[in-house]
Amino acid sequence: EPESVLSEKVVITAALTGVAANRDQCPAIPYTPAEIGEEARRACDAGAAVVHIHAREDDGRPSHRVEVYGAIMEEVRKRSDVLINFSTGAVDVPREERVRHITDLRPEIGALNMGSMNYAKYSKKNKRFVFNWVFENSFDTIQFFLEAMNTAGVRPELECFDVGHVANIQPFIDMGMIQPPLQYSFIMGVLGGVKPTARNLATMVEQ
Repeated sequence: EPESVLSEKVVITAALTGVAANRDQCPAIPYTPAEIGEEARRACDAGAAVVHIHAREDDGRPSHRVEVYGAIMEEVRKRSDVLINFSTGAVDVPREERVRHITDLRPEIGALNMGSMNYAKYSKKNKRFVFNWVFENSFDTIQFFLEAMNTAGVRPELECFDVGHVANIQPFIDMGMIQPPLQYSFIMGVLGGVKPTARNLATMVEQ
């Protein structure tokens, strides 16, 4: 038999909703807890071990409400045993609110954003920014989230939007707040972050 292309086992994560996309751009994006639960089942059946979820209100608006995340968790759990990774990303939302669903619901994994950045989308057609935000994740904020996740027994996933974000975990390793092996997610292609090139990916892995 031909040797498998993948010589080592891999863990596949499916990002089900995204943070900014909507149904005008892709009609298949799930909004409601039941829709997200069904997409999680389909992803699990296709081989995903983890689902990364940004909560939405039923009309598609981003949600940070614990009850919405709780309903999503219930719908996912009814359909599969996939690991749940909840987002903590938000702009102009207090950090206590950004992490409350993690501490209250205790998913297996929580997103730990590893640095601040300009976070934007630009329309070449209209020659303007569709949105233009500052995504704040100071070292104080990172430590606050990491302490909350450690207390809740939630595994942090280190979300890196730029090369410099990769090493930002080092002070917290030195403090004894987290130890290898580390779980990273490299988010490439966001305006304000690292461009999605093979060389940039290799540099981030090297870090």
